[in-house]
Amino acid sequence: MEQLALFAEAGQSKGLPKHLLEYRPALLSATESDLLLTKLITETPWKQTTQKLWDKEFLTPRLTCWYGETNRIEGTLPWTPDLQAIRDLVEPLAGIHFNSVLLNYYRDGNDSVAWHSDKESIMGSQPVIASVSFGQVRSFDIRNKDDHKEHYSVKLEHGSFLLMKSGLQEQWQHRIAKSAKPMKARINLTFRQIL
Repeated sequence: MEQLALFAEAGQSKGLPKHLLEYRPALLSATESDLLLTKLITETPWKQTTQKLWDKEFLTPRLTCWYGETNRIEGTLPWTPDLQAIRDLVEPLAGIHFNSVLLNYYRDGNDSVAWHSDKESIMGSQPVIASVSFGQVRSFDIRNKDDHKEHYSVKLEHGSFLLMKSGLQEQWQHRIAKSAKPMKARINLTFRQIL
């Protein structure tokens, strides 16, 4: 089923809540981003997981892989030099040490993530998540949990950085919607601190 776009086709929504989100295009150069996109697609041991919804299991519409401090976080792979280098770039911007990263591979416009909040107890009560995107520009949509008419969008560009600040997960949901338009591959890294 096609999801309807809530937002304009280009740029960021006006009034983006900067106390909750920080966006920086071109954290990495186009050349660095091209190289990393290719390496991550070909060298990551991607998995497609299942989720249970209404007593049925569904394949998650994207591929994922966890990396991090393997002695502390079960099921993660050890940091690669590339992922460590990107973490070293984002930690000063976020002001936090990240001990894991979830990689998401959106192969085309059919891959997505539905409306949700990242509020797992393993990340604490007010998690901070740093996101770096490579490849196809996709819209990162957010909406207020109590008033869905309050919504915003950020176009996540190749090599860009997005910081989801403390407080976002409690009051807002976010998604990457499916697209009926042809889409190329996109990889998103979400750096997290698992307690």
